[in-house]
Amino acid sequence: MTLVDRKDPRQPIVREALRREPGSIVIPAPISAEVDYLVGQRLGRRIRLDVLKDIALGNFQVVCLDPLEYSLLLEYDERYADLDVGLADLAVVMLAARFHTDRIMTWDERHFRALRPLRGGTFVLLPQDEP
Repeated sequence: MTLVDRKDPRQPIVREALRREPGSIVIPAPISAEVDYLVGQRLGRRIRLDVLKDIALGNFQVVCLDPLEYSLLLEYDERYADLDVGLADLAVVMLAARFHTDRIMTWDERHFRALRPLRGGTFVLLPQDEP
């Protein structure tokens, strides 16, 4: 949402963080649905369609979880039940494992400072953890 909201003071920070990322920008399918809804509600149809065009052009890769990842997601959710994380954030964890990364873009420090990547360690939160 920050990326397309010109009134958000964090927009330049997010744009720069995305520009510096060397790999593909992957968006979990559950998050793409949330973004579509929120952008449409807050910024209107034109901006919502601009986001969809960016996806259609390949600027972002929207990825679905497979059945095995949903099984892992349920196990992971049990481990962090006290956080009541939700599908969108859990999908981020699963796809980070699939794409062998610990780098995620989020403002949700409450969850992602507590959650751990499936392969261990901690998540690098962008743009907060970048100089």
